Amino acid sequence: MIQCSNCVMDETTRQISFDERGVCNYCNSFRRIAKQTIFRPAEEKREELERAVAKIKKIGAKRKYDCILGLSGGVDSTYLAYLAHNLGLRPLCVHFDNGWNSEIAVKNIHNIVETLNYDLHTFVMDWEEFKDIQVAYFKASVLDLEVPTDQFIFAALYETAHKHGIRTIISGNNLATEFVLPFDWRYNKFDLANLKQIHKKYGTGKLKKLPKLGQLQRHWYEVALQIKDVKLLNLVEYKKLEIKKTITEKLGWQDYGGKHYESVFTRWYQGVYLPKKFSIDKRKAHLSNLILNGEITREQAQEELKKPTYDPLLQQEDDEYVAKKWGLSQAEFNAIMERTPVAHETYGTSEALKYRIPFFLFRALTYLPIRMGRILKLIPAPVA
Repeated sequence: MIQCSNCVMDETTRQISFDERGVCNYCNSFRRIAKQTIFRPAEEKREELERAVAKIKKIGAKRKYDCILGLSGGVDSTYLAYLAHNLGLRPLCVHFDNGWNSEIAVKNIHNIVETLNYDLHTFVMDWEEFKDIQVAYFKASVLDLEVPTDQFIFAALYETAHKHGIRTIISGNNLATEFVLPFDWRYNKFDLANLKQIHKKYGTGKLKKLPKLGQLQRHWYEVALQIKDVKLLNLVEYKKLEIKKTITEKLGWQDYGGKHYESVFTRWYQGVYLPKKFSIDKRKAHLSNLILNGEITREQAQEELKKPTYDPLLQQEDDEYVAKKWGLSQAEFNAIMERTPVAHETYGTSEALKYRIPFFLFRALTYLPIRMGRILKLIPAPVA
């Protein structure tokens, strides 16, 4: 299997290609894009950060909170909370509790809100409904079991922002540590049609309480209600290994291991499900990002990849824990793990639905209510 001569991405993804030097398309794309964004002159980034913060404060000046901050207890959201405090922002922290938090994540969240004196709103999922949709995805044998969590997280953030009249969501997404992630290692998080069809085929109940978010709903929040997602971490120097030291010292943050392992389910999904069922090791993307960001060498990454994704004994414990929490026997759980993978598109997609609607009708259904809402002053005007 051919591996990039600069990072550790290889032909595990069908979307990789190499130039005459053996450097992959991800490295070349990152260098080109980073030069115009995160690797710009420090003064230029600082000025843009100041403008972004000033705009957030202006829009939220008359509100108790000027922004929403999704808090997981992970590195990115923890540092974002610390950064927001230093910048004088007034975020309402929203934690999405889907029943899979590790003890370390819970402690991290507590330390953050206590130290920074933030208000915390915990959005607790209805466990029976959430379990039903997770088990449906598992039985469907599709790749991206994180679609329900990720979709519901964004839905919860938008819903909470709308409820409190907040028009800015600051997110921990960043190019420095998340640029490299092949499309064939994940699926569209906002394909509501796909989610509903998978649940219709393999679910047992109805989805009444979960905050679903498809493309139309997202369009409404972003275009009609003018709720914007601002990625502040792209406007600062962001070195993950240095950031971990900072948040440990300032906020009492505790490390939980791999990327997104603050969730027991995500740890199992990335460390067991993907490698066993799809031969995908996401550490290749995570480590390649650190190489491109100048934090580790390719040799260090290769040595890390020789190790198990995490402790094999804990992997076995997680297998048993996930099966039990889902209400599956170990035999049933193992049988599903052995099933042949199925493409998400097999179950139907939002894209297929969109092309059944004439383009002019699609625009009318989305833009006319917005126009009328602005005329009646029920919907805020665009942000200047």
